[in-house]
Formats: sequence, structure tokens, C-alpha cells
Amino acid sequence: MIELLQAEPYIAVFGTLVFALLVGSFMNVVIFRLPVMMQREWDAYVKAESGATHTEDEPQERFNLMTPRSRCGNCGHQIRWYENIPVISWLILRGRCSGCGTGISFRYPFVELLTGVASAWLVWQFGFTLEAGLLIALTWALIVLTFIDLDHHLLPDSITLPLLWLGLLINTQGVFVPLQEAVFGAAAGYLVLWSVYWAFKLLTGKEGMGYGDFKLLAALGAWGGYQILPLVILLSSVVGVVLAFALIAFRRHQAQNPLPFGPYLAIAGWIAMVWGDSIMSAYLGNF
Repeated sequence: MIELLQAEPYIAVFGTLVFALLVGSFMNVVIFRLPVMMQREWDAYVKAESGATHTEDEPQERFNLMTPRSRCGNCGHQIRWYENIPVISWLILRGRCSGCGTGISFRYPFVELLTGVASAWLVWQFGFTLEAGLLIALTWALIVLTFIDLDHHLLPDSITLPLLWLGLLINTQGVFVPLQEAVFGAAAGYLVLWSVYWAFKLLTGKEGMGYGDFKLLAALGAWGGYQILPLVILLSSVVGVVLAFALIAFRRHQAQNPLPFGPYLAIAGWIAMVWGDSIMSAYLGNF
């Protein structure tokens, strides 16, 4: 099967597209539920530390990535399997719940499409290879982190830390960079934003970013080595400024409200991992 997929790129790309669309549907679940699970875990910890206990009138529904079944937030209608086909079901339902007619956010099919198209494109560019598979896994993690951060200004350790360790582990075999460069990349990625954070806090008395941003940049450094960090920081700043001005111009954001930095790091990190060598070669070629 592997030999067939390597020999027939169109089959590999189409198969990846279909599979990634299904993964994208599950990623929507992770994006919505993981922050809720974290909040519940924190609430339980606070109650336990304060000596409070759950009473009989406080039933705790089991809630994780698998249970309960997905349902409409307005009417409670449980989503049937044929109402959960990536992209297609949303189009057939015309973006509305079949139970009450409440609109279903376009973001759900968008995440599915983004996941599917990005994954298929990576296979088209890199072939059915280990490198493509690892970049696809990185892409999935970055998409989940992006939308969680947009919603909650939060980058969960349960994603950023495994991403960091995975980057170091795969580079023990030098898949993307030598291990030494990956280790220096992880350390430098964390320290550079940690330094910016404390410098900003000492000067203004305010927190400019969260610790999750440090860990995400450390993870990107572990994947691509310390060489990609200047490019990631530069690209994330450019992307952040452009999108911030665009949101303010279209009155989708108030200038005094903070914007999460994680999505810009994720976008910049993905670009640097995929096109970093080409960008740097083109830039240096100008000199």
C-alpha cells in the first residue's frame, strides 16, 4: 500500500484529503471541548483545595473528547452521523441545525477544509514520505492551537509540550535539523519571548503575552532549529500587524483590546517550516 501511494501521487493526495477532512471534524471537537475540560479540571481543583464537595443537586456530566455526543447548543438535538460528514453536511443543511434551524458557524467547515487542503498540499509537495506525515501532524496541532487561542487567549500545555518533545525526538534522527540545533532552537525559542515578556512587564507593569507563547515558539524551534526563529518572529510580527489593522479597519476589533499572539506564531512557524529555506535563499540572493 505504501509503495502504491508513493508511486501514485494523485491517489495519495486524494486519500490524504479525505482522511484529513475527517480529522478536521474531530479537531473542531478538540477546539471546543479542550478548554471546557481544562476549566472543569481547574474548578474541581479549586473546590477540592477549598474543602468543598459536590452535592446531590450538582450532577457532573461526564465530559471529554468522546462523550457526550455532539449536539446543538440551542435545542440539544444530537448530531446524527449523516449530519456530521465534513463540509458536505453543512452545505446540505445550509448551515443550520436540522432540529431548530439555528445557524451553524461557518468556522466548522472552514477548519475541516483548511485541515484537508493543507494536508493534501503537503503530500503533493513532499510526496508520501515521513517528512510530509510529520508536517501534517504539526499542521493539525497548529490549527487547533490557533483557534483555541483566538477563542480563549490560551495555548494548552497538553498540546504545546508534546509538540516540543515530538520535535526533539524526531530530530534525534535528523529528520529536519540535527539534534543539537533542535535543542538550541527549543531553548532559544523559549528564552527570547520570555525575555521580551519580562522586559515589557518591567517597563509597563502589564503582561504582553502568556507563557503559552514561549512554549509554542520553543516547540517550533525544536522542529526547525534555531535558524528559523528570526524568520518566525519577523513573519509573526508582520502577520500580526497586518491582521490587527485589517480587523480594526473592518470594525471587528477594538484597538484597546488585546489580540492573541499564538495564531501569528502558528502561521509564521508553518510558513517557516515549509518555505523557510526558499524565503531565506531568495532574501540572501538579493545581496
